[in-house]
Amino acid sequence: MGTPWDATPEESARACYTEAANIPAEARAHRDALVAALTSAGLVNYPTEWWHWSYGDRYWALHTGAPAALYGPRDLAGPLTETP
Repeated sequence: MGTPWDATPEESARACYTEAANIPAEARAHRDALVAALTSAGLVNYPTEWWHWSYGDRYWALHTGAPAALYGPRDLAGPLTETP
């Protein structure tokens, strides 16, 4: 993928950016495949982190034009129960 996941821009000479030009051709092909697969499934990428993708949260809503996130924070004060 060209960098370890969670590499900072400083550590990676900005190669951590999804569209970075300074990565090997094989890493570019892998990133392009990742982008194609995840965007076709409806996820959105943080462009400064090739490994960071969102679905259903407020970042996703902002970038897709959805009126709201699909889910919000979870109240962990009470007992956790599973819904059928």
